Amino acid sequence: MALKAIGNGVGGVCHMTPRACLHPKSSLSLRMVERKESEKEMGPSPSSSNPQDQFKGLRSGDLEKNARALTRDCNSLPKPLSSMDCSTSSDGSAIRVAYQGSPGSFSEDAALKAYPHCVRVPCEHFEVALKAVELWHVDRAVLPIENTSVGSIHRNYDLLLSHRLHIIGEVQIKVDLCLLALPGAKKEDIQRVFSHLQAFQQCEKSISDLKAIRINFEDTASAARLIAERGMRDAGAIASARAGELYGLNILQNKLHDEDANITRFLVLSREPILPKTYGPFKTSIVFTLEEGAGMLFKALAVFALRNINILKIESRPLRTSPLRLVDDLYHGTTMYFEYLFYIDFEASMAETRAQNALGHLQEFSKFLRVLGCYPVDTLL
Repeated sequence: MALKAIGNGVGGVCHMTPRACLHPKSSLSLRMVERKESEKEMGPSPSSSNPQDQFKGLRSGDLEKNARALTRDCNSLPKPLSSMDCSTSSDGSAIRVAYQGSPGSFSEDAALKAYPHCVRVPCEHFEVALKAVELWHVDRAVLPIENTSVGSIHRNYDLLLSHRLHIIGEVQIKVDLCLLALPGAKKEDIQRVFSHLQAFQQCEKSISDLKAIRINFEDTASAARLIAERGMRDAGAIASARAGELYGLNILQNKLHDEDANITRFLVLSREPILPKTYGPFKTSIVFTLEEGAGMLFKALAVFALRNINILKIESRPLRTSPLRLVDDLYHGTTMYFEYLFYIDFEASMAETRAQNALGHLQEFSKFLRVLGCYPVDTLL
């Protein structure tokens, strides 16, 4: 049975010969004359004589010499990334990693965990960080995707689909939120609190008790930086303790988050995918849309259950290119239904036959399917 190709972002470009390569007849005739004269000096080409004569002077030493030259040429080619390239044990000293926010942000912590000695490149927005990878300004980008307290970061799911990057790893960071202020400021003096919306949601109860005005900011570290630079004594920032150290702020309250287990999962993105392995815990992330019909989502999930593949996460997002589907009913008139994209993380490597068969099965009744990445599972340290 023929299957449609599964999109994975890998492709090539065929370059056509430009029209500028065509020359006038006079130039072409001149080159033909020069070619004939050079052929007279060099003698007949091997193709004009007996084909067996081409191999009469070929010795074993020539073969070894050609083989060594070919080996040198192959060694100069770039090697594909492996799982070792994105493991947390790699120091990543020559790798440039983009993250959203200012120094001291939790995204920078994720970059440091993935590549402890990498060159960190702060970016204003998540979109800028991903674009920096596509334009070869940096090698990797870290992107927060979900938090144990507030759930998925939906905007970043949409970014995964709008950029042709590959997930090559994940990083889990324990997020400890602190209330920071200028030296000498007291908790009762705080009238305004600056931080990111996600941070406010993670410490809703504590902020309500503080009875201060909440002001949303680009990221937690930038909020701490603003207070330090402007000397705002009546303001506080919700950020990390490391951000407080970087910008000279004191900690008025530690562990401000409502839940003890406050963990954010980040994805590591690259221009090229890594080579999946069959050993060690691997995770695969995909996105797809389904054909119309009853029980289609059940069928999609069943392709994994039939092969004993554990689904770790499922997320749905509106299909923005075609968000609504109109269905005419004889008795109830026209009904509008939402169209969705489904994001799934499952516990298997694309190097395993069962994972390949599962996606081949899913392709039979999906309108669109893309593998976002296959990468090693991270553990919280």
